[in-house]
Amino acid sequence: MSIKANLILFFWVFASFSCLFSSLTVAKSASRFPSSAIRAELAGKNSNKLYKAKYFTQILDHFNFNPKSYHRFQHRYLINETYWGGPKKNSPIFVYTGNEGDIEWFAQNTGFMYDVAPAFEALLVFIEHRFYGKSIPFGGDKDIAYSNASTLGYLTSAQALADYATLIIDLKRNLTAVDAPVVVFGGSYGGMLASWFRLKYPHIAIGALASSAPILNFDNITSPYSFNNIVTRDFRSESENCYKVIKGSWKRIEKAGKRAGGLELLRKSFGICKNYIDADALEGWLQTAFIYTAMTDYPTPSNFLNPLPPYPVKQMCKAIDDPKTGNDTFAKLYGAANVYYNYSGTATCFNLADSSDPHGLDMWGWQACTEMIMPTEGNNKESIFPESQWSYSERAAGCKAYFDVDPRPSWITTEFGGHVNRKKMMSLSMCHAYLTRGVGQQDIYRVLKRYGSNMIFFNGLRDPWSGGGVLKNISKTIVAIVAEQGAHHVDLRFATKEDPKWLRDARQMEISIISKWISQYYHDLAHNF
Repeated sequence: MSIKANLILFFWVFASFSCLFSSLTVAKSASRFPSSAIRAELAGKNSNKLYKAKYFTQILDHFNFNPKSYHRFQHRYLINETYWGGPKKNSPIFVYTGNEGDIEWFAQNTGFMYDVAPAFEALLVFIEHRFYGKSIPFGGDKDIAYSNASTLGYLTSAQALADYATLIIDLKRNLTAVDAPVVVFGGSYGGMLASWFRLKYPHIAIGALASSAPILNFDNITSPYSFNNIVTRDFRSESENCYKVIKGSWKRIEKAGKRAGGLELLRKSFGICKNYIDADALEGWLQTAFIYTAMTDYPTPSNFLNPLPPYPVKQMCKAIDDPKTGNDTFAKLYGAANVYYNYSGTATCFNLADSSDPHGLDMWGWQACTEMIMPTEGNNKESIFPESQWSYSERAAGCKAYFDVDPRPSWITTEFGGHVNRKKMMSLSMCHAYLTRGVGQQDIYRVLKRYGSNMIFFNGLRDPWSGGGVLKNISKTIVAIVAEQGAHHVDLRFATKEDPKWLRDARQMEISIISKWISQYYHDLAHNF
């Protein structure tokens, strides 16, 4: 795959991280989130009953005092008071720290909060991240807000956290619930924000549940090979033949794309629409399917990214291993791709030129070019994808060309802790072959132990992002819950009767820990601590 295509693929990969980056894509791809995913986990649920939308007048810049800083914008949040015990009982407020997209999408996919709200008599609040959804500064005009670095410069994680703090304080005051305990929740980037919010604003939130939050995926703390190593392991664990077919397919696609009539062969083999075909775009489309299927390898049917069956990685490998396809590699890959892109069976062809963005994720590209420098593109010799190395210089060059901005790869560890001790750090060329994570993880563990508390980090080991997650207890109050068969923030999904025991146990552990936080808070409040 070309350098250009590798750069494009990175911005695809971090979607839901949840986050796809459409604006930078030179070769457009149908791997964007389809419109069918917009009401993802609602199956049978009425979104009007899940929440009401409200707006808060938010300040543009929390950290400066020049005239522009005082500009305001309408900041959307969703609220559900159905189960709240009210301010007189100081019943808790559960807040979701919004991700890089429309907040309704995340509210509809965080069923755990709705499931536990009755027992806690909790008020539910989902706060949208600035520059996403309907929370757009500069009069709500995206053409202005997204126009250049001068306006996009206000899109940072620190500004978003300050937004959440300001909104929560104001909301509690308006509800006469200033003494109500707040617990923050988040998955993926939202989980990172939840953990950072607890660190930065411990006087506002008594605890944080951070699910699939790769806070270690910065500044050489985690190996750039980790992400794709886990994707590889997921498929290889299902079938060695499945692994070999996928691994060997990329050269076949490249060769086919270069020979006369090859692109037409690829188009027909993969059911690509007639408007556009390109070998690099096809490879990106397939890689996106494998990566997102690994991320959402849930044990029950889902519709978070696309409609998928239970254990979709297994179903992909079953399609690849189907003896009916013989030795036809393209037929095998087409069957696997259909699991991700056409499980509903409604697609007539796949449009590689589709640039639709139903969840409003575009501006993740800016964040991934400024402070969210999370190396994931490395592929070693065993990888399911073509061998490649992570290149910061390529990322920086792409960001400079598109946004005219220089990344700050060390800013997150400076802002939230975890700088690697450079004297201890082994060169990646020496350690990437056998290390999933760099020695720098020990530094951030020490940082969290020194000044953090009341945090839960959930990670499923089938999730490629788990390589950058907290996988061991840091202290008695900073707990890691690790599920060997878990996928990307699976614990935050709506509970179903089909959930396996390990998932039910993980959620019960989270409930128990949160209960202890709240009980301790009430005890301290009663005794004026």
